[in-house]
Amino acid sequence: MLIAREKKKSNIAEYVLYMWQVEDLIRVYGFDMERIEKNIVAQYRQSEKVKQEIRDWYANLIVMMYEERIQKTGHLQFVKNTINEINDLHLRLLNDLNDEKYKGLYRLAEPNIHEFNQRSLHKASNDIETCFNGLYALLMLRLQKKNISTETKEAMSTFSSMLAYLSKKYKDMEDGKLEL
Repeated sequence: MLIAREKKKSNIAEYVLYMWQVEDLIRVYGFDMERIEKNIVAQYRQSEKVKQEIRDWYANLIVMMYEERIQKTGHLQFVKNTINEINDLHLRLLNDLNDEKYKGLYRLAEPNIHEFNQRSLHKASNDIETCFNGLYALLMLRLQKKNISTETKEAMSTFSSMLAYLSKKYKDMEDGKLEL
């Protein structure tokens, strides 16, 4: 909760990836609040009041995951909505705002996006979701200490650069510094 709150304010792309990790952690712990308490909440060096907020946050996520029937796979609707907002910004930067720097980043990433989406078992609904899928897959490979090819690292670097720029523009938009 604390990390999610900070990431949501500072870097929306990191927030999405963090929330995907949280969803997977909840699944790994079998939606069991006792295990989440022991392995996650207890690790925080916070007051009991803050720890209770964290417990409540995890409990609410568990309820939402059951209600949305995503116990095995999938993402919470509010996280998907965030990705759609980022995608809307992506489209506006390309079309309405004619942002040349962003267009250049997208041109570099575009062939990698299409190739990753073609190879992926889960077809994304838009290019931004494909970038998130790719970066999350890369994160999982790193956590598993698997070998990652140079080509994959280079492709994911284009996703990362594009999402970093989008995150900055998203923060500007949230702060009222970007007119759409």
